[in-house]
Amino acid sequence: MHSPSLQDIKAPEGVCYGCGGANPHGLHIKSRWDEDRIHVIAEYQPEPHYTGWPDLVYGGLIAMLVDCHSNWTAMAYHYQAEHREPGSLPRIDCVTGNLGITFIKPTPMGVPLTLRARVDGTVGRKSRVVCEVYAGDVLTAIGDSLFVRVDTAQLAAAAHGREG
Repeated sequence: MHSPSLQDIKAPEGVCYGCGGANPHGLHIKSRWDEDRIHVIAEYQPEPHYTGWPDLVYGGLIAMLVDCHSNWTAMAYHYQAEHREPGSLPRIDCVTGNLGITFIKPTPMGVPLTLRARVDGTVGRKSRVVCEVYAGDVLTAIGDSLFVRVDTAQLAAAAHGREG
């Protein structure tokens, strides 16, 4: 049995399409610390409606998986760096500053995907996360992205013109 995911511990009310457990239409990505406590791991089995080309996973789905899983990796890293448990207050939240995906090989449908991510550097509120995507044992994509620690209430207010 798997330990509870970071999403279940920190944000059981989450509504993100990719990783929110409370979104009935979402992907419900579950990210967990690897036993090495350096990497964060997630597994995902794409359903047939996520087909891009025949018998291949849609690249946009891979980008979404990398985005959400890498973001959780950044947040988990910040909690760990502060010697705090995920879900402890005050909350630590991050957003995507830059999402980079390199597709190495086509990703076949019908094969479980494993995402393996780690923080590869931080500067202030910014964290670089490298995320590898494997179909079985084959590396098919690499994400190299930047995540920014934010106050999500302030961010939402600014997005809706409620700054002040």
